[in-house]
Amino acid sequence: MARMVHPSAVVADGAVLAEDVFVGPFCVVGAEVTLGAGVRLESHVCITGRTEIAARTRVYPFASLGHVPQDRKYAGEPSRLVIGEGCVIREHVTVNPGTRGGGMLTEIGPRCLLMAGAHVAHDCRLGEDVILVNQATLGGHVSIGDHAIVGGLAALHQFVRVGRHAMIGGLSGVEQDVIPFGAVQGNRACLTGLNLVGLRRHGFSRQAIRDLQEAYRRLFLPQATLQERLDEVMARWPDSAPVRELVDFVRGVSSRGLCQPGRDGAGA
Repeated sequence: MARMVHPSAVVADGAVLAEDVFVGPFCVVGAEVTLGAGVRLESHVCITGRTEIAARTRVYPFASLGHVPQDRKYAGEPSRLVIGEGCVIREHVTVNPGTRGGGMLTEIGPRCLLMAGAHVAHDCRLGEDVILVNQATLGGHVSIGDHAIVGGLAALHQFVRVGRHAMIGGLSGVEQDVIPFGAVQGNRACLTGLNLVGLRRHGFSRQAIRDLQEAYRRLFLPQATLQERLDEVMARWPDSAPVRELVDFVRGVSSRGLCQPGRDGAGA
């Protein structure tokens, strides 16, 4: 397909558009923007800054991508926003580029779905196939692992880490890290167990799920120190890749602490 730019759209000199890009009515594309093959901007989309959007990503009306971060420390540094291939960015989504304090980059992995009104702040990193449901909000420096889902109207505090295949319930306020394969909900969010539906949908074996369930229970027992529980879990399942991923995440460096099971959330 040939490149198509609607007569009412404004594409600045210097913007790089692949041959088969579609730019719909009343879109604005800045001078340092790069749009990959098959990118489609439906209408009224505004993209600026050093923003790169990879192939086959589709952006819906009134999305705002690459504008100045909502961070008072930002001083005009040449930071970037990179969006992976095959993403879907729905109406009124906002995504800001990085800052000097966060590596100068906001990055959204391939095949992510950002539903209407979602916000991704500066220096966030999203893995593959992440879903942000309507009005989900990420503070700055948040990282989210592959296949994680953030429910509608949920809000994640700055610097929170979310592991792969995690599920964050709608309306949750998340102030602490969410383990891989975990499910959290509430204000403030507590672990309610493992994301069993997500694990099954993504082909985890029954044995892998049973190992994770038992490792989860042992990891959050009230007895012994956390380090002792981590050592015990790894000694019991030394060959389980999902268990090792869980343990490595808990051992990782973080400023936010770890989301814990609530009073009614100890089960897996």
